[in-house]
Amino acid sequence: MPRIAEHREAAEPSSPEQKDRVRRILRAAAEHGTAHPLERVQMQEVARDAGVAIATLYRYFPSKTHLFTALLHHQVGGLQRWAASPAPGLAPDEAVAEVLVEAQRRLQERPQLALAMLQSNNAAVGPSPSMAVTSTFADLILATAGVEVPTAHDHRLVRLIEQTWYGVLMSRLNGHIDDAEAESDTRLACALLLGGIGRPDPTKETP
Repeated sequence: MPRIAEHREAAEPSSPEQKDRVRRILRAAAEHGTAHPLERVQMQEVARDAGVAIATLYRYFPSKTHLFTALLHHQVGGLQRWAASPAPGLAPDEAVAEVLVEAQRRLQERPQLALAMLQSNNAAVGPSPSMAVTSTFADLILATAGVEVPTAHDHRLVRLIEQTWYGVLMSRLNGHIDDAEAESDTRLACALLLGGIGRPDPTKETP
């Protein structure tokens, strides 16, 4: 599990040149994360291949946890664009299942990188929740399910499906289940957990 570096705020790129540097850093990190386990990825080598100074890398990503969590943000952002127009006729839970299954397929194309991103995201959740992908993931699920004004109950359901999906994905990446089982488990989890999304909380009594 990667360790969080001493806390310092990551800089936000603003100019086109800064944004280009960040894109190059993320591309280099993805290449190294694909080729090596997370513990063997060296920030100095990422900076070298991105064509930036090591100080520039640390300015935007104070640790490997920041760096690989940012990569997961990028992956989820890609899914948001792909999921913007779900197939017509799908129930909310079915639409979410399609997005998550597609995400599994994409992540499994580079399993070592997927593990690095998920491990980093898990590390970010504890000491620095704002770094984690949780809010981005929630926005994706709610938008895909067509929930415009989510209730506390909706957020609870999304939190449960996020935790379940990460568990299914980790089991697949670690070889405990195969592709078909992972996809079947994801679809079942969505059917069980998200069938009531966008509806009143059934555990609350109505007057």
